[in-house]
Amino acid sequence: MPELISLEEARARVLGAVAPLGAERVALAACLGRFLGEDVVAGEDLPPFDASAMDGYAVVAGEGAELPVVGESRAGAPASGALEAGQAMRISTGAVMPAGADAVVPVERVTERGEIVVVPAVEAGANVRSAGEDMRAGERVLAAGAPIGPAELAVLASVGQPEPLCGRRPRVAVLATGDELVEPGAALAPGQIRNSNAFALAAQAERAGAEVVLRERVPDAARATRDALRGALEGADVVCVSGGVSVGPHDYVKPALAELGVEQRFWGVRLKPGKPTWFGSGSGSLVFGLPGNPVSAMVTFHLFARPALIALAGGDPAAERTPAILDTAIKRSKGRDHVVRCRLTVAADGLHVEPTKAQNSHVLSSMLGASAFGYVPAGDGELVAGDRIDVELL
Repeated sequence: MPELISLEEARARVLGAVAPLGAERVALAACLGRFLGEDVVAGEDLPPFDASAMDGYAVVAGEGAELPVVGESRAGAPASGALEAGQAMRISTGAVMPAGADAVVPVERVTERGEIVVVPAVEAGANVRSAGEDMRAGERVLAAGAPIGPAELAVLASVGQPEPLCGRRPRVAVLATGDELVEPGAALAPGQIRNSNAFALAAQAERAGAEVVLRERVPDAARATRDALRGALEGADVVCVSGGVSVGPHDYVKPALAELGVEQRFWGVRLKPGKPTWFGSGSGSLVFGLPGNPVSAMVTFHLFARPALIALAGGDPAAERTPAILDTAIKRSKGRDHVVRCRLTVAADGLHVEPTKAQNSHVLSSMLGASAFGYVPAGDGELVAGDRIDVELL
């Protein structure tokens, strides 16, 4: 293998090869998980009118008094007349404040006597939502590149955006190589294991906002590997291959990619797990050659493929890291930074972190319950309980 590069250098090379895929109009109901392709500006004040924040009575602010009820303003059905001092008007939450009124007395604070109400003293502005209090016309309310979650969907709807401009979803092909792989429902013959990588990587791609267009198992044969990769490259923006990228006699992925015109950008990362990770580009696609061990495949997908997918879709791929306090000792790896699957807890002195269980790259269940990756820098000895490490939130 060539000289190993750092995690940071590998990520930089991946993102240096990314060009956003462009944007398209998407029906609002289908925007969840996408990234905005343009700034969104409020076209009108929100609320668009002064409105009541409570069910009660609209009044002119002043001392407590007995007031005649002169009408009603309901949500969606504003009162037609104005309100004068010495009068009250029934009003419901969200209804337009009648002209002349400047306060609302909640219904539970009044005494009702037919068409007369006894109200306490009230100050101007009490229980009134002012026009533009939430957003002002012309105000930028969402920035290009923002991830669209439930709150963003609500804001887009509130400012009247039925088809926001969104980054295009990357198309992803997932190939899992290995003669030993069988599908989950099949019986295991001697030497076989079930194909978990194809399902894990496809799920990670979908969670990152991508569209999985192919999920295929590929036998350890030169021709089959080349044919599968050719088909994947024709229909995907990103190809993820697990296994077949190391230096064994049955690792056919790298020579097949070279034959298909995919240029290697790095091979080998100073990382545990994930040392043999490969990355290249060509034929209009980005290609990630991920290790075959299931934990290594999932970790390296998160570290390298996920940021690429986010950037392709128009989002910000920057990783969110924060310091946390170790609760257990962790042995350091002399030559490679170690990515540890961790469980986070919150205490009075901040975030605490501990490994989920044994950290071997084949222990797939170590991913269960992991809420963060902890970064243990290369070195001698071990980190002890109480030391601080950086963690990347999952």
